[in-house]
Amino acid sequence: MRHRLSVPLLPGSATHVVTFPDGPEIALPAGDVTVGVVRIGDTVRRPHQASSERVAAYLAHLETAGLDGAPRYLGRDASGRDVLTFLPGDVPGNPVDAWAVADGVLPGVARLLRRLHDASEGFVIAPPVPEPGRPSPLSPADEPRIVAQRDVTPQNTVFRDGVAYGLIDFDLSDWTTRSVDLANTAMHWVPMCDPVDRGPEYAYVDVGARLRLLLDAYGRDVVSASVFLHAAELRFAGSYDIMRWSAENLGGGWARMWDEGVGEVIRRRVAWFSAVRDELAAALG
Repeated sequence: MRHRLSVPLLPGSATHVVTFPDGPEIALPAGDVTVGVVRIGDTVRRPHQASSERVAAYLAHLETAGLDGAPRYLGRDASGRDVLTFLPGDVPGNPVDAWAVADGVLPGVARLLRRLHDASEGFVIAPPVPEPGRPSPLSPADEPRIVAQRDVTPQNTVFRDGVAYGLIDFDLSDWTTRSVDLANTAMHWVPMCDPVDRGPEYAYVDVGARLRLLLDAYGRDVVSASVFLHAAELRFAGSYDIMRWSAENLGGGWARMWDEGVGEVIRRRVAWFSAVRDELAAALG
């Protein structure tokens, strides 16, 4: 059976008529928050969310800007799920596959992030509506803001021939700055956290050397070492209150992560970063 649907692809756009084939559903790994993601043929089906229209508009902008390493939003299927193109390639698992821990993958991750940020220039969305008590992310006051994917984790990065090619899962895309998003990416990829919270695959990594690989490949002409370290401080310092609010008010995966102890992980990260910041500054030159 094939379902022919007429759906508005973006707010204010012409109706986009598409036909989505049925077929076997292959479950894809669940994220920290979103579950129920499946692959059907060359499409991915995801639960429709409040952020779906924003994501659709952002992905359309990235396509127009020439970034091929992002899915395309196609519409909604008969079950009301968002339909996106499937990006073929290799995605590190959880825990991270050994090949993705190698220092040599980091420059490609940084270059992919730089391409994403460059392609994002000029895209504008409405600022979030303030919610009582909801903390706002901290960012450098004098740095221009852009919209970005904001969740460049190993599990959201697609590799081809061992090189970072594309990104998936744009649910958290929103306003940020280049330096904060680079710090967030480093948090996951280096990783930047207390050694007690690193998986065994990261037991012997050289954090300073890995940060240097990321920063050099991204481009110090855009994000210098001092700007990066300041952004990391802000990113880490503001995350505890944000996670606690999300757990208490949004529930779901946010509450599960909080119950599993993410708040203490954040506190240990802040203390660790404060203790090693001078060492990292020296490593970054």
